[in-house]
Amino acid sequence: MNTPVLLVKNMVCQRCVMMVEAILTAEEIAFHKVVFGEIHLTTALTPIKKEILKAKLNQVGFELIDSPIGGVVEKIKQLVIKRARNEAEGEDSKSKLSVYLSDKLHHEYTYLSSLFSAVEGRTIENYFIEQRIEKAKELLVYDQLTLSQIAFQLEYSSVAHLSTQFKKITGLTPTYFKEIGSQKRKALDQV
Repeated sequence: MNTPVLLVKNMVCQRCVMMVEAILTAEEIAFHKVVFGEIHLTTALTPIKKEILKAKLNQVGFELIDSPIGGVVEKIKQLVIKRARNEAEGEDSKSKLSVYLSDKLHHEYTYLSSLFSAVEGRTIENYFIEQRIEKAKELLVYDQLTLSQIAFQLEYSSVAHLSTQFKKITGLTPTYFKEIGSQKRKALDQV
C-alpha cells in the first residue's frame, strides 16, 4: 500500500520528530510514521487539515515542502548532515560525498549540486563543511575529547586542517572557541 508522504523542512533531530508526532496527534491526523523530513500518513489530508498542519508546523519552525525541487534539496541536506556528523553506516561512511549523494538520491551529482546551489545560494561542499564545524563546536563544548580526537572523529586529515576550516567558518580558533563556550553554537536548521 502506498501511503501519502509529506516532506517537512528543518526536521534534523529526534526531538524534531517527536515534536511533529505530537502536533499530528494533537490535530488528530493519522500517521504511519515520522522520520527526518518526512511524515508518512495513513490517508491523504483534506486541504483544510493540510493548512492547519502547515500553520502548526510553522509555529515551531518547520515548513511543509510542496515542490519536488524543495524536497530534493531537503533530502540533500538531511544526507549531508548525516554524513557530516559521521552517522552514515557501512560503505556510505567510506565513499566520497558526491558518490554517497548520487547513490542515495539516484541522480547525477552535477544535477544535485546545481539544484542545491540554485535553491540555497551555496554549494553542497560549503554546507558539508559548515555542518562538520557545527559538530566540532558541539564536541568542543562537551570538553570530553582533545582536538586531535575531534579531528580524527570528523575524518579531517589533520588537526591543522580542522583548525583552518574552523577559523575560516567561525573567525575563531578551536581553542578560543572552547574557552568562550556554547554561546557561539547555532541550531542545525540555521547553518
